Amino acid sequence: MDGAEVEKLVALEDRHWWYRERRALLGRSLRLLPGPPGVALDIGAAGGGNTRVLRQHRWSPIAVEYGSHGAAVARRRGLTTVRGDGRHLPFRSGSADLVVAFDVLEHIADDLRAVAEIRRVLRPGASALVTVPCDMRLWSAHDVAVGHVRRYTRDSLRAVLRDGGLRVEQLWSWNVLLRPAAAWVRRRSTSSDLREVHPVVNAVLGSVVRAERFLPVSSLPGVSLVARAVRA
Repeated sequence: MDGAEVEKLVALEDRHWWYRERRALLGRSLRLLPGPPGVALDIGAAGGGNTRVLRQHRWSPIAVEYGSHGAAVARRRGLTTVRGDGRHLPFRSGSADLVVAFDVLEHIADDLRAVAEIRRVLRPGASALVTVPCDMRLWSAHDVAVGHVRRYTRDSLRAVLRDGGLRVEQLWSWNVLLRPAAAWVRRRSTSSDLREVHPVVNAVLGSVVRAERFLPVSSLPGVSLVARAVRA
């Protein structure tokens, strides 16, 4: 993601429905992890929105960001920040108790190498939380603008995590209820979808995604996939 897109993200992420609900998703996932909090690497952290969630849940997080713009923002927010490439993580093997890679793998051509690096830095038995955009039928100008290489299926995400040395414990869809609207918008998009949303629309969209917490829709097609995987 280039500097302009990072600046958009940073300006929007505290109030935009998608980023807010994704942070809530991370928070819920953290509460379900076994064991006490430890060292967590937030890979592809951008400005550190998810890194702050990790800190709120008493993890010792490190924002790992490839780009200089995002890393500078994360540092300004008082977060421990390291410039790093997901294919060559600058950490010792077995040094992390958790890796979070939210919407990262789709940016990396050699996603298998990135997963293998996630496995390497995790201690045995530790977890990785991964999200990716799904379904190439939703491919649009937005994907191009934000630097995506691919969108995933359940099978392709499960395969790359497995082949990279992780055991998938859970895999589910997210942003299911808004998939028809997302497909309609994406067919007409000419650039990134990162933009300000009217407060009323923002509230409505957030409410729709929150409703998924109480409905049996996680096995249906969505806009994103979420996985929890473990280093054996």
